[in-house]
Amino acid sequence: MNLADNKLKALDNPNLTADERALLRCRIASDFTHTGQYEAAREALGELWRGIDIRPNVEGLAETTTAEVLLQCGSLTGCLGTSAPSIGAQDKAKDLISEALRVFEAHGLQKRVAEAEYELGVCYWRAGAFDEARIVLQQGVRRLGESDVEQKAKMLIRSTVVEVSAGRCNDALKILDEAQAVFDATPDALKGRWHGQKALVLRRLGTGTIEGRTDFFDRAIIEYTAAIVHFERVKHERYSGNAENNLAFLLYKLARYAEAHQHLDSAQKIFTRLADTGNLAQVRETRARVYLAEEKYRKAADVINGAIGALEKAGEPALLADALTVQATVQARLSHHYLSLPAFRRAIEIAEDAGALESAGLAALSLIEEHGAARLSESELYETYCRADDLLGRTQDAEAITRLRACARAVAQRLAVEQMDAGFSLPDAVRAYEARFIRRALKDAGGSVSRAARRLGISYQRLASLLEARHMDLLPARTPAIKRRRSIIKKPKN
Repeated sequence: MNLADNKLKALDNPNLTADERALLRCRIASDFTHTGQYEAAREALGELWRGIDIRPNVEGLAETTTAEVLLQCGSLTGCLGTSAPSIGAQDKAKDLISEALRVFEAHGLQKRVAEAEYELGVCYWRAGAFDEARIVLQQGVRRLGESDVEQKAKMLIRSTVVEVSAGRCNDALKILDEAQAVFDATPDALKGRWHGQKALVLRRLGTGTIEGRTDFFDRAIIEYTAAIVHFERVKHERYSGNAENNLAFLLYKLARYAEAHQHLDSAQKIFTRLADTGNLAQVRETRARVYLAEEKYRKAADVINGAIGALEKAGEPALLADALTVQATVQARLSHHYLSLPAFRRAIEIAEDAGALESAGLAALSLIEEHGAARLSESELYETYCRADDLLGRTQDAEAITRLRACARAVAQRLAVEQMDAGFSLPDAVRAYEARFIRRALKDAGGSVSRAARRLGISYQRLASLLEARHMDLLPARTPAIKRRRSIIKKPKN
């Protein structure tokens, strides 16, 4: 019988007051939540939990007890919003946690305020609001004393997660190295998270490193393996699954595709058993990247399309933007350009709106790489590059910098004087210029085919025919066609 089982048995004590019972339920649920056992956490909360969309049952409880219930239910809501996607889950979680934080602050309970700030930072991170997450987590760390080792360790880990998501990997590695003494004194679960996070940072730093520091990859593999061992010791299945997925991603970057699939199979088994659709979607996204690298585009399309729907419901825009970028790249390789172009543009907008600037910048680079040679107008190509350059202005990712430079050369070549190289085709060149003017006319006309046709000096029927037959990738730029109604007045027979 483990500690959680002992605590559950303690709930049978008839002498517990309502507040004592509620606090005990919160402690048990917290243990389950932090080991990824969300269904068990929900059951442990008992009558306090009413669901993601319903305020917890706190009637008759003291103010500080109410705050504990709100904090725990808010934390669980955020987790469930990821593993079993629910629209707006992160916003609902933030509301509950913020209310709890205000109560703790009013009562001078600094440790509980710090715990609430930790959970609030996680919600901001999930929503892609990295600046807000960073500020809240830094506030939480400052509140803690030297004896609050485990709580401080959790917040430091989460701080590095935020920095990695924001593309500031050198900053994340510095935090991890400086905090090693803190983690040496923590249990297996936190040690596993430290190893796993260090592996992720090393992998990001090693990918495309200008200095050729391939030793980063070897170190990252060792760290991931250590993380999995620590997680398995304490049966943290979700963390083990995430570590397997992250290791697979690294192996994919090293072109060790067969090994990557093996670790993805392990991660998929874990998340399928846990019915964790959110993490399953991330595993599918990684597998789609592997298939893309293997040039198995049909398989990649099937896998990534299944992941998109789950991530759209999860309320995690940064992850959704990354998946849309993969989807758009696959569509481009399958020559489904009319689907790929709007998918790329959507990925950029979603990531930028969420504050995930690196994801937005990488999506813009992928748009240039896949479509810049022919399917973007010169003005859109230039604007997209400038946007990517601005979005990636603070990145420390050498691979992103290398890609940015390559795209700069591609843009310069496209904007230079037209060259008739070995692959030149007059019909293709004419078609490209035709597409440029049609795109501009549709943009000026707000998508109206009738007005665009007048602007181009051709008939509506001619422009509609061109869009349907020769320029299908421009169809999303037009407003939906309206079927003309037949007259109800019958013409007289002769």
